[in-house]
Amino acid sequence: MPLTLHPFQVPLFLLAGRNNPLIPLLNISFDTYNLIHRWFGRIVILEALAHTLAHYGKNGWVFTPPAGNFILPGFIATCSFVFLGIQASSPLRHAFYEIFKALHILAATAAVVGLYYHLSASPGLFKWLCYVYGVIAIWSFDRTYRIWRVLRSHVGGSRSRTIVEALPGNAVRLTMTLARPWNAAPGQHAYLYMPAISYWQSHPFSVAWYDGVEDVKSDRLATTNQDLLAMQQQRVSFIIRGRTGMTDSLYKKAVAAPGGRFETSCFAEGPYGGHHSFDSYGTVVLFAGGVGITHPVPYIKHLVEGYSEGTVATRRILLVWTIQTPEHLEWIRPWMTEILGMDKRRDVLRIMLFVSQPRSTKEIHSPSSTVQMFPGRPNINTLLGMEQEHQVGAMAVTVCGPGALSDEVRLAVRNRQDRSHIDFIEEAFTW
Repeated sequence: MPLTLHPFQVPLFLLAGRNNPLIPLLNISFDTYNLIHRWFGRIVILEALAHTLAHYGKNGWVFTPPAGNFILPGFIATCSFVFLGIQASSPLRHAFYEIFKALHILAATAAVVGLYYHLSASPGLFKWLCYVYGVIAIWSFDRTYRIWRVLRSHVGGSRSRTIVEALPGNAVRLTMTLARPWNAAPGQHAYLYMPAISYWQSHPFSVAWYDGVEDVKSDRLATTNQDLLAMQQQRVSFIIRGRTGMTDSLYKKAVAAPGGRFETSCFAEGPYGGHHSFDSYGTVVLFAGGVGITHPVPYIKHLVEGYSEGTVATRRILLVWTIQTPEHLEWIRPWMTEILGMDKRRDVLRIMLFVSQPRSTKEIHSPSSTVQMFPGRPNINTLLGMEQEHQVGAMAVTVCGPGALSDEVRLAVRNRQDRSHIDFIEEAFTW
């Protein structure tokens, strides 16, 4: 049994780390590798149980309390793995995520420590310790590299600044000015540490906007490319919806601050993700629901810029965004204003806004023929059919939003696969 039990633990812990080398090598999303991690975990749990039950079964199923330097640590490791599987079930994980994360780390540590002492107590099992050492090395590397990524972004000639602004719809706009340039790309996310809000936790959020700014406070004169790079700072923005826990505390603090705005300490670890490129698609359709708009906005900016400069194949871009009230438009108003003012934007980009809960019909008005607003919810199948009639090249359809919206878009794409070339990309950042 150790022959199969221990090798599986290496990919299990490898897939638990944020800096997993398999992600860029396999070009897989966070959801995919997280799913693989959970299945490796289930395999390890089943093998640990089989290993433990086989030990008791060989003695005629006579249970004796685990004791000794060999049996007791192994029993602790098995119990830890079983506990990990129970508390990682979807209902418990989503209902009590903060508690889940803390207990998950503690139980995983107990499992590794128990396994180490279990193997160390028997000379015949020393050869399997290399897998435990591999797990420890993977965990140590991931933690060290995460610390380095945070320090690299926030330690430089100027200090990082973070501004939090309260927005309608229980949301905040968090804008960070990093000390060093960030190699951000569309579709990426970062983990935010906010000591003043949640001392020991980090949470992932999609990068809604990023651009470079010059360090105006620097009294240096750029004489070389290295000096110029050192004087550049990266501004990164996130839209965070107040739900529970840290996000709710952040929103309440922003609302209570003078002018609905305050400055705080925040550290960003990243960026991560961003494996999908739409540059080669002639037609790109982006669906978003609520705060899921943070995913398509950077893509739209990139594609419109690429169309103007002739660096992408995209000739048609359609954004379909479903919101509850027109107030939610404030979440991305400054960025969308910049996009709408870009060169040749009208030639390639169309925006359809659907307001599901308008207070009156007066709130529904279309600013132009390329930016339209409608009451209710979109008919996904009809919209895709209209795009297929004017499709240019291959079509990419992406969605980021509630599960019901993703399911509807996925079904509509599946039903239209035989009519033209369509690729479906879902951004469902779940744990």
